[in-house]
Amino acid sequence: MFLTITTTGTPARPATDLGFLLHKHPDNAQTFSTSYGIAHVFYPEADAERCTAALLLEIDAVALVRRGKGKGHGGAPDAALAQYVNDRPYAASSLLAVAIGNVFSSAMRGVCRARPEAPERPMPLRIEVPALPARGGPGLVRQLFEPLGWTVTAEPVALDTSFPEWGDSRYVGLVLEAESLTLAEALRHLYVLLPVLDDAKHYWVSAEEVDKLLRAGEGWLPGHPEQRLITTRYLSRRWSLTRQAMERLELVRLAETDDSEVEEIDNAVEEETETEEKPAPLAVRRREAILDALRRSGAARVLDLGCGQGQLVQALLKDPAFTEIVGVDVSVRALTVAARRLKLDRMGERQASRVKLVQGSLAYTDRRLKGYDAAVLSEVIEHLDLPRLPALEYAVFGAARPRTVLVTTPNVEYNVRWETLPAGHVRHGDHRFEWTREEFRTWAARVAALHGYDVEFVPVGPDDPEVGPPTQMAVFQMNTTTPTAKEAKAA
Repeated sequence: MFLTITTTGTPARPATDLGFLLHKHPDNAQTFSTSYGIAHVFYPEADAERCTAALLLEIDAVALVRRGKGKGHGGAPDAALAQYVNDRPYAASSLLAVAIGNVFSSAMRGVCRARPEAPERPMPLRIEVPALPARGGPGLVRQLFEPLGWTVTAEPVALDTSFPEWGDSRYVGLVLEAESLTLAEALRHLYVLLPVLDDAKHYWVSAEEVDKLLRAGEGWLPGHPEQRLITTRYLSRRWSLTRQAMERLELVRLAETDDSEVEEIDNAVEEETETEEKPAPLAVRRREAILDALRRSGAARVLDLGCGQGQLVQALLKDPAFTEIVGVDVSVRALTVAARRLKLDRMGERQASRVKLVQGSLAYTDRRLKGYDAAVLSEVIEHLDLPRLPALEYAVFGAARPRTVLVTTPNVEYNVRWETLPAGHVRHGDHRFEWTREEFRTWAARVAALHGYDVEFVPVGPDDPEVGPPTQMAVFQMNTTTPTAKEAKAA
């Protein structure tokens, strides 16, 4: 993985000033350790007229797999061979962007103690990246770099020069040339746009990436015509982070247009009201109600059936009273997201021994689910077709038979209180049904009688006097003294 930065100079302003700006002396070859290999900085040429700094990144493919746990990090698919044989050691990507940020951090910030005035001066620059993955082709490369003042040459790399009929690969040889940019601006452009063009980051994208993007994009990203594409790709299509970044970028744009500070624009709420407590989202109140019911039941070993992306599992792990937590979901993708959310690959041994994620369908009996104190079906039953509901009932209440079962589901009567929900629509496109309070109570009473449980009902969220709460919860407790309906019939 290779990148060169070249500038030209005059006797008054020699090209070797590039060494001062990069904080790397032209006479020395230097190495820097990174999480995934070794970065080398050296100067193939360095004199007053022309100076070239090269960054060579040697990737340790085994370290990349070990740190990524082989789960597709770095753009490599999950296939065993492809974890080790891929383009990461050769093609410019987020790995090279991170190396730029680490090795040239002072230059990116525009700091140079030896030449304090130099970082602010535009200089002739030529940047070459021999192998750049460009998902979108040479046209997208030009769309991203040309508005920033670069003259762009993006030559497609043939799949195989021996077989021209195979066409071009997704890689280009990139040359960027500019006369009116500073080195700090150039490095910040590369830091953001290399991973954007590759469209595959080698690490998990967290909320911290929004701040990184805005810092590196200061002065150019708010007005870029491809701002949304850049933001979306840089944040790996995590829509909540993209929305947050776009909102902050819009504030910057408005402030620049109005020649004011962002703080002056973002002042719709008085300072004293910012400390007012906001109502907790329904999902948070639902988890709190579930945790409260589980604690009151005395459960220690808990099943989260239909665990989705692991939010409830994460909340359960924070309470040491829950000694064993098993998340079950039919979706492998959801379990993968849950594992990332829980950071299972970095979890300590004691904590990891408390949690397990397993794939399974709740429409079938599963011996792995027997013997637990409690099971939670949070916003699950409404995703099943009604004819399949009896199979779930038997799998949970008849076969697994936990001592406590918690079931939450939307209260369809409350839907009239959602201003954005059209009349007659369910809350989610995948909901097969939504029940009234009476329908839910009738179902729960039948299941309880059939399988030997007592049941009580708990409102979740604001309990509207006319339409009830937004979420309804049934708390089933196994009745060890009353026979089930089947047992009574057999007797």
